[in-house]
Amino acid sequence: MATNGFKNYSIKFSWLSQTWARLKNDKMGLLGFVLVITVVLVAIFAHFLAPYDPNMINISHRLQAPSLVHLLGTDHLGRDTLSRVIVGSRIALKVAMISISLAMSGGLILGLLAGYGPAWLDRIMILIFDTVRSFPTVMFALALVTMLGPSLNTIIIVVVITSIPMYGRIVRAQTLSLKNKEFIWAERSTGAGMVRILAVHMLPNVIGPLLIIASMDVPVVVTIEAGLSFLGVGVRPPAPSWGSILNDGYAYIRNTTWIAIAGGVPLILTTVGFTFLGESLRDIFDPKLQKDI
Repeated sequence: MATNGFKNYSIKFSWLSQTWARLKNDKMGLLGFVLVITVVLVAIFAHFLAPYDPNMINISHRLQAPSLVHLLGTDHLGRDTLSRVIVGSRIALKVAMISISLAMSGGLILGLLAGYGPAWLDRIMILIFDTVRSFPTVMFALALVTMLGPSLNTIIIVVVITSIPMYGRIVRAQTLSLKNKEFIWAERSTGAGMVRILAVHMLPNVIGPLLIIASMDVPVVVTIEAGLSFLGVGVRPPAPSWGSILNDGYAYIRNTTWIAIAGGVPLILTTVGFTFLGESLRDIFDPKLQKDI
């Protein structure tokens, strides 16, 4: 048992070292990795890194330009912009991680059932997927916000409902391609049930591509949250969402440009980081795209 455990540990360590070696040789992927780690660490330690309370109002210091006291200036209520940007990273990643995890789990289950189940179930799933995807995301979000009210939970529900069909279709396609493989038929011949086949044989083969796509969807979800907050139907004030910071900057763009810049730059860096990292991981793990180091 100890020998097997050490062997498994060695295999995992070797796999991680090979992945890191490939990632280091990809400049864009390495840049994405650094940006992603930076955003994640800032979000985790946001309340320690923020120099001020992000919701503390000080009218006497309103719309101050960047200085040593307030590195990114202050907004129209005298709140420190840097503190709001730092704490806003936690809101952005919280929405992205929760919604993508739920959407990926739902899409994984439905996709496996659609691909491996009977034909009538597959047709029903495809009809549901196509129906949900036919609605424009923004219009669907506005309709749901009208019914449930603007909140963080509403944004998560919007992202989950609109993302499940995409993940479900990807898993369905992967499952259909594996369904008639020899190792699946061999497992069936031993009397294995559907649950065992899906959990032990199908899941490990479809989860990899799904995780790569999920990593590339993080900036999409962050942008959706920021867009809805910018429109005033997302995270409720005074929560320091990047979208609400952009909205404040837009309202005073003629007098102060630094607020809009401070709200926009984190969105750009997050998008670039997760996109570069996701594309690099896709090239590493996709056998058709792998290159020798």
